[in-house]
Amino acid sequence: MPITVLIVDDEKDFREALCGRLRVRRFNVLAADSGEAALGVLREHPVDVVVLDVRMPGMSGIATTRAIKHSYPLVEIILLTGHGSLDASLEGMALGAFDYLLKPARIDELVYKVQDAYSRKTDQEEKIRRLQFSTDRRDSGE
Repeated sequence: MPITVLIVDDEKDFREALCGRLRVRRFNVLAADSGEAALGVLREHPVDVVVLDVRMPGMSGIATTRAIKHSYPLVEIILLTGHGSLDASLEGMALGAFDYLLKPARIDELVYKVQDAYSRKTDQEEKIRRLQFSTDRRDSGE
């Protein structure tokens, strides 16, 4: 099953190019042009990893990170940042983002980060399943 990635960036050309490059590499890719739109996509579609621009008009990448982690704590976030917003990326990581990359990110580096973030997500989901299984067994008296 392919990894589902949500690309969130207000720069249309950059967003579309990134989506195309990830689709060629067999990722299932969704896109949003703002933090608000990203939250709407997440309500409608299961997503594994969000690639999120830190600097966007309206809802910032940091505010979007906070909202995603509040409502979808297992979704991993990779922040895209320019040199001038490195502090914001570190703040995003403190809020639970997986990692950050400087724009423009090399596609092979982004692919590696997405795969790594997905591995962390699936590891967390497996831990939760094991915990639920052991709790269910204990509750049933096994």
